[in-house]
Amino acid sequence: MNLKPAYVLSGQQPALGVVRALGVMGVPIVVLHYKEEDVAYLSKYVTHSVASPHPETHEKEFIELLLKNAAQFGDGILYPASDETLVAVVKNKEILEKHFNVPCPDWNVVQKFIEKKYTYAIADEHGIPAPKTITPRSVKDVFDYAKRVDFPCLVKPSQSHLFFDHFKRKMFVVENEKELISVYNQSVDAGLEVMLQEIIPGDDINVVNYNAYFWEGEPLVEFTAQHIRNAPPWWGSPRVVLSKDIPEVIEPGRKILKALGFNGYACTEFKMDDRTGIYKLIEVNGRHNLSTSLAVECGINFPYLQYRHILENETPTQGTYRKGVYWIEIITDIINSLQFRSKEKYSFSEYLRPYVKPNVFATFSLSDLGPYPKRMFIPIKKGFSALSRKLFGGK
Repeated sequence: MNLKPAYVLSGQQPALGVVRALGVMGVPIVVLHYKEEDVAYLSKYVTHSVASPHPETHEKEFIELLLKNAAQFGDGILYPASDETLVAVVKNKEILEKHFNVPCPDWNVVQKFIEKKYTYAIADEHGIPAPKTITPRSVKDVFDYAKRVDFPCLVKPSQSHLFFDHFKRKMFVVENEKELISVYNQSVDAGLEVMLQEIIPGDDINVVNYNAYFWEGEPLVEFTAQHIRNAPPWWGSPRVVLSKDIPEVIEPGRKILKALGFNGYACTEFKMDDRTGIYKLIEVNGRHNLSTSLAVECGINFPYLQYRHILENETPTQGTYRKGVYWIEIITDIINSLQFRSKEKYSFSEYLRPYVKPNVFATFSLSDLGPYPKRMFIPIKKGFSALSRKLFGGK
């Protein structure tokens, strides 16, 4: 069978999950990668790897290269695997659709979850529990907020990928008014819009994912999972995740995607509030996420379901999936486990459990070893760079 190529846009770990999910099904894959730490293009499943301009800072050149690839490798389906590639693709959807299948919502939908202030407004409008949040318009708004908030609180980005690119972190936890004003001013100076948000009390295990392939207002396939450990703890991205039946987030997950008018795959994140036991909306990721390979390992191959649906008109149907399977980002887990050992207070058996139970690793795979050496080298390189700056100064 002559399958059309899948163009995976980004080379980071979410992209690697998509590459492997499609690669095992025999789909030819073209990866466009643009960051120094990218690893997905090293997978054995990649047919062609292309170094590209950054889609955010060089959007025009990125789109031109993508169109050139269509002429070279053939028309196919696009899989944006990062927020910046999703934004670039959606904003140029009209021209791209002349050469590719583009299974992404239009900008009027994407903007509502890329810019989190709109997501929270929609959640509030539809009665979906979410943390108390404001988007300050001036430093006066920040001072007013500081007078009535219970510290600590969060300073979070409206657009996560822009904030992370600048600060190299997802958010700031601020302990007092001085820290709050300082972070707000740094964000304004960087041209970044931020939100001020209450902290939802609870450990990493309170955070869960509602993964769904949604179409015309209805969920076709659903999968839920629980964060076990995050990096950094309490505020970061997952480093260990567990497949688990979490019925409490099915209804609010469906509700927010329907309210957004979303079609396609999304990973929606909730956190249970220890004070009430209610799951509150954290964010909607309208693209394949970091732990994509967990659902695949459990029996639901979201990237391939999407491929068959868009290119072969085969409507996905809900199947059973394995519970009790762990997804592990080994290097991040080891580094954070050592760094936060005294604060996390896990027993040795709790640290070890994901490694002795059924599991799948984010990068390491005996059947696809290519990406792992580079992934393993990244923290070593960062460590040497940090040490060099400390000893000799400089950036």
